Amino acid sequence: MSGLDMRSSERECSARWEHAFEADPAEKEKYYLTVAFPYPSGAMHVGHGRTYIVPDVVARYQRMRGKQVLFPMAFHVTGTPVIGISKRIANGDAKTVGLYRDLYRVPQDILDRFINPMEIVRHFSEEYRRVMQKCGLSIDWRRRFITVDPQYSKFIEWQYAHLHEDEHVVKGAHPVKYCPQCENPVGDHDLLEGDKAEIIKFTLVVFSWGDALVPCATLRPETVYGVTNLWINPETTYVRVTLDGKEWILSREAAAKLALQDHEVRVGEEIPGTALIDQTVSHPLSGEIPVLPATFVDPDMGTGIVMSVPAHAPFDYIALRDLQQQGKYTAIRPVPLISVEGYGEIPAKDAVERAGIRDQNDPGMEALTQEVYSAEFSRGKVFDKYGGKPVREARDDVAVLMMERYGSIPMYEFDNRQVICRCGSRVFVKILHDQWFLEYSDPCWKEQVKTQLDEMALVPPEVRTEFNRTVDWLKDWACTRRVGLGTKLPWDPTWIIEPLSDSTIYMAYYTIAHHLNAIAPEKLTPDVFEYIFKGEGNPTTVDRETLDRIRSEFLYWYPYDYRFSAKDLISNHLTFQLFHHRAIFPAKLQPKGMVVFGMGLLNGAKMSSSKGNVFLLEDALEEFGADTVRMFLVGSAEPWQDFDWRNELVSSTRKQIERFWTTVEEAKQAKGASDIDAWLASRLQHRIESVTAALDSFQTRQALQEAFFGVEADLKWYRRRLPEGATGGAVMQDLCRTWVRLLAPIIPFTCETLWSEIGGEGMVSFAPWPEVDEARVNPDVELAEELLSRTVEDIESIVKLIPIEPKSISLFVAPAWKHEAFRIIAASTDKTRVVREIMQNEEMRKRGREATDAAKQITKLVLKLPPELVKQLAGSSPDEQAVLEGARSFLEHEFGVPVTVRNAEESTHPKASGALPFKPAIVIE
Repeated sequence: MSGLDMRSSERECSARWEHAFEADPAEKEKYYLTVAFPYPSGAMHVGHGRTYIVPDVVARYQRMRGKQVLFPMAFHVTGTPVIGISKRIANGDAKTVGLYRDLYRVPQDILDRFINPMEIVRHFSEEYRRVMQKCGLSIDWRRRFITVDPQYSKFIEWQYAHLHEDEHVVKGAHPVKYCPQCENPVGDHDLLEGDKAEIIKFTLVVFSWGDALVPCATLRPETVYGVTNLWINPETTYVRVTLDGKEWILSREAAAKLALQDHEVRVGEEIPGTALIDQTVSHPLSGEIPVLPATFVDPDMGTGIVMSVPAHAPFDYIALRDLQQQGKYTAIRPVPLISVEGYGEIPAKDAVERAGIRDQNDPGMEALTQEVYSAEFSRGKVFDKYGGKPVREARDDVAVLMMERYGSIPMYEFDNRQVICRCGSRVFVKILHDQWFLEYSDPCWKEQVKTQLDEMALVPPEVRTEFNRTVDWLKDWACTRRVGLGTKLPWDPTWIIEPLSDSTIYMAYYTIAHHLNAIAPEKLTPDVFEYIFKGEGNPTTVDRETLDRIRSEFLYWYPYDYRFSAKDLISNHLTFQLFHHRAIFPAKLQPKGMVVFGMGLLNGAKMSSSKGNVFLLEDALEEFGADTVRMFLVGSAEPWQDFDWRNELVSSTRKQIERFWTTVEEAKQAKGASDIDAWLASRLQHRIESVTAALDSFQTRQALQEAFFGVEADLKWYRRRLPEGATGGAVMQDLCRTWVRLLAPIIPFTCETLWSEIGGEGMVSFAPWPEVDEARVNPDVELAEELLSRTVEDIESIVKLIPIEPKSISLFVAPAWKHEAFRIIAASTDKTRVVREIMQNEEMRKRGREATDAAKQITKLVLKLPPELVKQLAGSSPDEQAVLEGARSFLEHEFGVPVTVRNAEESTHPKASGALPFKPAIVIE
């Protein structure tokens, strides 16, 4: 192949790889990695591409390190998302039909079949597989399954029987996310918007107004003693309702929410907000207080009525101040009840005035409110006359008091975010009865998971804090639904196990999926799984030889080595699966590690299929080629960092691959030798070492920087240093055989083709990873070339600055005593005292001020140079005069003028005294 033909390369390699990555147990060390399986309800975009390509780079690398690598894939279709999509398409929803017809380009005859949810699953699971293969993912497709396969359901039934027997699944009543249209609790996978919304428990503080009760939702019940007024939106129409037999006044939206939360609610007459303004309400802990107008009150938040604590709530303080500046309600004064270090008697006033807040519409109000609330909660104390306790204790105590004595009830809300189901309907908080819950609140279970986290490798390390935080706050989780796709609860088949709850230990199922596909589902009894996964029991539906073979394969692969998934799944799936592994498997089979991904951006904005802000992966593959897409996604950021896809930057990546191809093709004819060959061979060993270290720590971007840009930079200097007319010696062939292997995990199509072109044996996908050849490491040669390249850069910088055409260049190298000073300074642990250390040397002391000045200059140089280079120079600095003299013809060719090299002490030129170790003084005349 004379030139790079990406299309041809992709076709040929895909055919060769068809079954190449099917991994069976072997004598060698295993490496098992998994990545979150996709929900095939739409086309893949480039964000998905990064999710699967990065683990593939790791899989390919580990395979070349001689390990038996398992990289499997399946499809998650449990739940209601495809049902909701199917319903919207059947109902002719224009937005949904447009999304699938125009963005995902589903042919009309196939789109017509999408009224059946499983048609959506079948179509897009095949699309995912096809596009993944087009990306060059080295997946063992024999193990593919979907989460509604009957064999998989049998596996889930076995798991839940265990969880139920161990009392990890319990029946109860809890607040859950609920879609009224679907008549079903929903999880994060079922949502179009608000997948990060959390359920928050408010306390309703109930004020009296005549024969009616006026409730206010608060997260700070301890501040009831400081309430000075209520806020009512005069533009809102409220309703009088009978709630559990009592008359209440609240917003219509609040009445609908409370009706879902275990209350009998009958809506009666409407009451304009204006009718409530200037009325007086009362509470035993607040006394009689007025009702004031405030348009900032949202009828869809809480009860649509807000209690005002201007001493401790910045919004309340500034809203009251705004009214009082108009001459209204001037008699109302804030009532402080909490003391907090760093704030005055009235913390809200102090914070507002210190921040220079203008009015309640100031954009800084939200942050200021959080600042005051956090300060009071973490270090505030209630005044003695209100109990004298820390706020964090008083909050719960007052809430209990009001529930017991003053008619308060809880109300559940989302944390101020809109939550939308995939069916398009709004999601609310509902109290579900007789629902099955995973008891993640169990403190013993939590401790087991924390112990496991302490033993796991987490990448990046800082996510450990987020995992521990999630384990701490995780509450019981509704694990069943009435409708949707999925596995029925084995002991209560009127319920279906929800999506996040049936995708917790499927990594174990991968190890044996291809075996189970050949067994009739009815034969996969709980006893069969008990024997496969635990080695216990005596199942009779499957013969023992088959069972032993399946169990042996499971034990070969398990536990998994690393799981790759997005950081937004720490709060659910990634933590859930740790709970379930602890509950089901013994200590020796617990997960070893996880790598957590950042998010994907498209031209600076978050990618979202539902909002149409995506660039389809197949479009990217068609336009740029698979290796270009892979190299860009790997090179744009480390896996745990957010990346930004920009088409204009991707094009330059293709040019880089073309340069690589051309270099390797040209090197096939390289022969002979040059002095500079030893330097290139030595530099290559460092690149091998750096790429290996980067991939071992999942720094795929750093690996690419070293493997491509680092080697390319070395080649650029190598070509520059070759004798005139030379194109490169035989060392180039050795370099290219190594270079192709270093880049094979990242751009496998190109490297597979090149490996054949240069006579490599077999497939590069299985070629041995390059090893450092210590015999070719030559520190002296590398130091000499480093000195020369830095000197060339310095000369070039000076030439750019001087306004005259150079006639000659003189280089003055530092004398031996300055090299000794360099060694002393490099070894010093306190660089602020080096002058004193230098002057303790008798020879230096004789030189007086000259030594003092040199020490200061050398110290600056030491701090500027890379630490590893300083260490090398302190150990054995090169003979600078010999190095530069040996390269004099090169320098004269580079700059087109005569070059002289002299020891600085042999010259009277005023600039010669400025020569430093590894930094000659340069005079251009």
